[in-house]
Amino acid sequence: MFVRIDNTPRDYAWGSRSAIAAFRGRPESGAPEAELWLGAHAGSPARLVDEASVGHADLAQWIAADPAAALGPELGGEHEPRLPLLLKVLAAAAPLSLQAHPTPEQAQAGYAREDADGIALDAYDRNYKDRFHKPELIVAVSDTFDALSGFRPFDEVRTIVQVLREADTASPTPQPGALDLLEAHLGADAPLADTVEWLLRDGRGGDSGEAAWVIERVVALAGSTVAAASPYADSFATVLALAEEYPGDPGIVISLLLNRVRLRRGEALYLAAGNIHAYLDGLGIELMAASDNVLRGGLTPKHIDVSELLEVLDFTPMPPPRLEPERPAPGLEVFRPAVADFVLYRVEAGDSDAPRVALDGPAIVLAEGDEVWLEGERGVASLGRGDALYVTPDEGELAISGPGIAWIATTGTAAGR
Repeated sequence: MFVRIDNTPRDYAWGSRSAIAAFRGRPESGAPEAELWLGAHAGSPARLVDEASVGHADLAQWIAADPAAALGPELGGEHEPRLPLLLKVLAAAAPLSLQAHPTPEQAQAGYAREDADGIALDAYDRNYKDRFHKPELIVAVSDTFDALSGFRPFDEVRTIVQVLREADTASPTPQPGALDLLEAHLGADAPLADTVEWLLRDGRGGDSGEAAWVIERVVALAGSTVAAASPYADSFATVLALAEEYPGDPGIVISLLLNRVRLRRGEALYLAAGNIHAYLDGLGIELMAASDNVLRGGLTPKHIDVSELLEVLDFTPMPPPRLEPERPAPGLEVFRPAVADFVLYRVEAGDSDAPRVALDGPAIVLAEGDEVWLEGERGVASLGRGDALYVTPDEGELAISGPGIAWIATTGTAAGR
């Protein structure tokens, strides 16, 4: 079954006022439009455009009332039937908070612990809103998409500090003591964990702590000609941008410990559990497990639980976690991370034979650009620019044609053919 779905973009302050509207071919609302949610998450379940088609107003209601039909026998027959994925169009015009997400085991334990402690689900200091993990995949739709993701190799951190030393020495009033403090923590047995904990605990108490001095000095040095001429000019420019949005925030300095990533259109990042990240600017297609579990680490007025964040974070230095797509057929790309919750297909048929995508479970299809035509085992459908469909598993295999691009989010491990 093909069921048309829609939603109202979330108006978070960091959202673009134009990007999602342009993607959908619709007038701008006049407010920020940060995320368009296409799924059954309780925070903003997708509306069913033709409510009469299944007798319910939104996707969450339909799944709750008839899980076997909406999800298929495998997911619909579970003790707690749920759509395990959430597809989003995300448009960042300002930096999001630094954040990380738990493993399934951490989510289950944290949820049970906070329930036992009597912390309400909507409490300001609640970390775990559900029992699920939240791995994420982001694919750039705009020409560029900027992000911070994962702790960078430690030799790069050392080089960045050396650039700051050179900038400090060249400044009219050097303050080497601030960088001495930073390097003392970077010289600890667990340098990244020690530095992040110190910055978050000491740097969030106003302008009187030692970390506050370090944050202030790093911002001043990031604006120097020495920093601008270094190989890490983009990272220092990010420091200045973050300082303008979140003055005095420890996340400003933490950003220098992280990979500064620029995706080109069609390139992707996969953010596994424990990966600290923040999207900075750009339009992307985001696919994630349907969870609301977020541990924040700066660049936000929201709750930061430093101890729990440190338990969740993976401090292993790594290169940017790019995910290369599989290309099993002309016009077909498959972004398949190492989780069973979701897989994302990008289909651009053009003049080639209609690429086919086999479904193991339910799917959400979103059209980009021009028209897209779908043919399943039971029905056919067409999508215009920015339109979306929910597809039940009984459609089996989708043939996609037309001049537009189809983004298909689904579950399971079926390979596109």
